Amino acid sequence: MTTTGLPESLIATLPGDHYTDPEIFRLEQEHIFEALWFCVARSSELAKPGAFRTVDVGRESVLLTRSRDGSVRAFFNVCRHRGAKLCTEESGEVKRAFQCPYHAWTYGLDGKLVAAPNLTKMPDIGRTEYGLASVAVREWLGYVWVCLAEDPPPFEESVIADVVARLGDVESIERYGVEDLEVGRRIVYDVKANWKLIIENFMECYHCATIHPELTEVLPEFADGYAAQYYVGHGAAFGSDVRGFTVDGSEGLDRIPGVTEEQDRRYYAITVRPQVFINLVPDHVIFHRMFPVAVDRTIVECDWLYLKGVVDSGRDVSRSVELFDRVNRQDFDACERCQPAMSSRLYAKGGVLVPSEHHIGEFHEWVQDRLGSRSNRAERQGPHDAAPAPEGHPPYGH
Repeated sequence: MTTTGLPESLIATLPGDHYTDPEIFRLEQEHIFEALWFCVARSSELAKPGAFRTVDVGRESVLLTRSRDGSVRAFFNVCRHRGAKLCTEESGEVKRAFQCPYHAWTYGLDGKLVAAPNLTKMPDIGRTEYGLASVAVREWLGYVWVCLAEDPPPFEESVIADVVARLGDVESIERYGVEDLEVGRRIVYDVKANWKLIIENFMECYHCATIHPELTEVLPEFADGYAAQYYVGHGAAFGSDVRGFTVDGSEGLDRIPGVTEEQDRRYYAITVRPQVFINLVPDHVIFHRMFPVAVDRTIVECDWLYLKGVVDSGRDVSRSVELFDRVNRQDFDACERCQPAMSSRLYAKGGVLVPSEHHIGEFHEWVQDRLGSRSNRAERQGPHDAAPAPEGHPPYGH
């Protein structure tokens, strides 16, 4: 037993209020979602100049558009005049500019102020200075990522570093050509649970034998409780009689050309903090993006990505979609089962993690470090938790 009274094989989770307290959620919005790179949209949704999408990142509304030079631009969705929300539609297209519906201040696709009533009588107003406020933006893997911070962390040292920590190198994901794939199906889930419960669930497979019968038929090793993300570079092997990553193990679709023989017939899962899950299989990629909207509610937007020829031909993708759609619903149901108990007096000091879940403790430490509140974790968990994770174990799921 440790000084906390826990057996050596158990470590403590975060306390229950980290999943229920609106003030802690506000701090997470400020120090995590609004401070780190956040994946917001598929690049193809901004196919041509003037196409736009609005998304919520933390407490802010962000306007995404493609400018005339072909680059994606991101701005705070706030008029610089009196603070009206510039675009209220979730998506759409403008011809040349965005016009505020309140006082008609008008902004070009590059964010510059191009027109306003009586603007010629105000020659001292700088068109750039009073243009839309820019947000840092990056395109990678065919998705648009933004960062609201004034001084964004290096993309390579945060987003790409999480992929490298999981796979061992960035080339392993580049072989899937994710940026060239097409969305074959998108499903949006409204999950009544805290965002951290969803990440914790994705990071471990201790639950797989209990709630994922279809998944463990396709990936038999998951029945043993160890997640693919538990080891650097490891991909869970398909069962010997499984022909594809489908709900019934039947043949999949056209294999992605860049996938190597070593990657074939394997499933890889990656967590990119704070809100992306990437799932790689030989014929498609499943890409989750979480949008935490309240302490007890998270919207998850999930894309199934296939070769362009597969999508354009109208081939049936339902069997591969159904497999992970079932996995998602099973996972989210489990998270929603946990959420009410987070406010129980029994969970005031949290729960426990068994050895195959110990890597979740590193995620908890990361959250607390971001909030500047890693206080008393050592006291709660005991000295055995200071030891590093076993060699080859990254700090991250299925």
